[in-house]
Amino acid sequence: MIANKIKMLRERHGLTQSDLAKKLGLTRSGVNAWEMGISVPSTQYIVELAALFGVSTDYLLDIEKEETINVSGLSEKEVGMIAELVEYFKQNKQQ
Repeated sequence: MIANKIKMLRERHGLTQSDLAKKLGLTRSGVNAWEMGISVPSTQYIVELAALFGVSTDYLLDIEKEETINVSGLSEKEVGMIAELVEYFKQNKQQ
């Protein structure tokens, strides 16, 4: 559900509802309404939220279950370590 995704991503990025509202040019009550499931963001805001949080619009809309990790600025070795960790968690989650 998009409400849960917005709240989870906002908290993960250390933002308050007011912080997110300011970044998007909205009121805090608008963001609160999204998180409570009272209203849903317009297409424009879905695109802005995806860009702000570094996720796809499909992820926000719960069309896909994958998230992306921005690895720009990391060395190949560091990217490899992250890939190994992801694979480790995938394998151990199924056990």
